[in-house]
Amino acid sequence: MTYDNTLKYLVEQYPEDFIRYLLASEATDIQILKTELNQEPIRADSVTFLQTANQILHLEFQTLPASTPPLPLRMLDYWVRLYRQYNCDIEQIVIFLKPTTSESVFVDQFTARNTTHRYRIIRIWEQDPEPLLLSPGLLPLATLARTDSPENLLQQVAVQVSMIEEEATKQSISVCTQLLAGLVFEPELIRQFLRKEDMRESAIYQEILEEGLQEGRQRGIEQGIEQGIEQGIEQGIEQGIEQGIEQGRQSELRLVMRLLNRRLGSINPQLQSRLQELCLAQLENLGEVLLDFASEADLMNWLNTIES
Repeated sequence: MTYDNTLKYLVEQYPEDFIRYLLASEATDIQILKTELNQEPIRADSVTFLQTANQILHLEFQTLPASTPPLPLRMLDYWVRLYRQYNCDIEQIVIFLKPTTSESVFVDQFTARNTTHRYRIIRIWEQDPEPLLLSPGLLPLATLARTDSPENLLQQVAVQVSMIEEEATKQSISVCTQLLAGLVFEPELIRQFLRKEDMRESAIYQEILEEGLQEGRQRGIEQGIEQGIEQGIEQGIEQGIEQGIEQGRQSELRLVMRLLNRRLGSINPQLQSRLQELCLAQLENLGEVLLDFASEADLMNWLNTIES
């Protein structure tokens, strides 16, 4: 969750940096589109839509390749929603953040009968870090780029962060860098090059944390409601079945009592109490044999037989 909100913050605060890096173009009039499209939003690690003058850049960050629904289908679904709503060129890019050998990080298309949809894949650990070191908004991602010396790369990023003049920006980028670096570096190494105090002092860290907590709470509430409905339905069905069985038992008991009263006369209270405890199946069996009873003794013997 922290990674999601960190990446969302970076893209929304520095959209020019991402467009310059990913599309090799300059854009000034950039709008950040809501991820809530025509239908229910799809769950994803981190999704951002940037609209420029002539296209939409759909960025999807994935810490892990596993996805439900599968990532290729999700990309097609988003493309259809975006195209239906905005009717313009759409560039879709999936950026995998954490090194893995999973085949899923090499899949760049959805294929089904009569349908093929392609999108771009970037495995950040294979990318040259130099372009990422040139822009403040990309510095946190630079910690995940290709290198033969991870420690030297982290040091390079830390130097670039320290050169940011505006203090609030420097602090925010430092926090984002530390958070994303946590995907591949040990905390002790990160603290050697970046100030841990930035975490406590940074407003953006608190904002990211609060957003993560709010989203977590919301998902918890939604899941709780869904579970509550499911449990309510299950309990309702169980209670309905139990009530139905009990109503059937009571009806059968009344019928058996009337037949016994006609056959044997008034039944003594002790036997009536024992009859009250019989289940539906036992009452049905009693209804079949009671016509053979000549006295209460026959009824008592039958009760003793089923209770033994």
